[in-house]
Amino acid sequence: MAKIYFKNENCFTTLKNMVDANYTVDIILTSPPYSTSRSKVKTEKAMDTYNRRYDICLDDMTSEEYREWTVDLFNNFDKVLSKNGVVLYNVSYGSENPSALWLSLLSIIEKTNFMIADTIIWKKRSALPNNVGNKLTRITEFVFVICRKDEYKTFNINKKVKSVRQDTGQKYYENMYNFIEAPNNDGACKLNKATYSSELCLQLLEMYAQKNYKIYDPFMGTGTTAIACEKWGNNETVCIGSELSEAQVQYSKERLEMIRNNNK
Repeated sequence: MAKIYFKNENCFTTLKNMVDANYTVDIILTSPPYSTSRSKVKTEKAMDTYNRRYDICLDDMTSEEYREWTVDLFNNFDKVLSKNGVVLYNVSYGSENPSALWLSLLSIIEKTNFMIADTIIWKKRSALPNNVGNKLTRITEFVFVICRKDEYKTFNINKKVKSVRQDTGQKYYENMYNFIEAPNNDGACKLNKATYSSELCLQLLEMYAQKNYKIYDPFMGTGTTAIACEKWGNNETVCIGSELSEAQVQYSKERLEMIRNNNK
């Protein structure tokens, strides 16, 4: 049973509290807002770019707002991620402005201490119905493996050494492919239409985590990362999740309790 803590607050509040407490995490595993909403409604709540989640607010930042928000996010990640830790960042592009994703990633590279070390392709069980005009129907998404630039050769991964060359000491590692097949999500949820897959998270944990790791999800949503940590970890595994929506936090707690009751 993992130690799981849900924070009903803005992730920037959680990150600041971690910094103040000198608390670090080993992995940041998340699926952030993609800022792909087609809504043009501009309410007072929607104009607050740090408070846009699905059952309580809109996900409609401009490209420039989204880039600035992403840079701010990763500069805060830098303050709490342990040495040689990684950010596992599931994000995709929208049909309205497909360049926004790549511009935000470029901003991470240009304006933070992070770089993209690997790109994992996640193949879903079913394709997104995107049959508009000349756009392809998407059945894959990305998980970007992001590390600090000065830790590119040392960041933590669970590749095993297969053999060592005797004359030079050169190590040869097992293959670990950048391709994961997993369901789209853990089932329908009326509170959040953009959930991702605990099976995906489980496979990512197998690749990058140890049982005593502290894992943080700044956009916990309906608890997908927490459920994966509960299934994968033990009583040394810690998972912390931030979520603005009180309803989604309550939903996550109920999901976790149900799983734990079923395992008794």
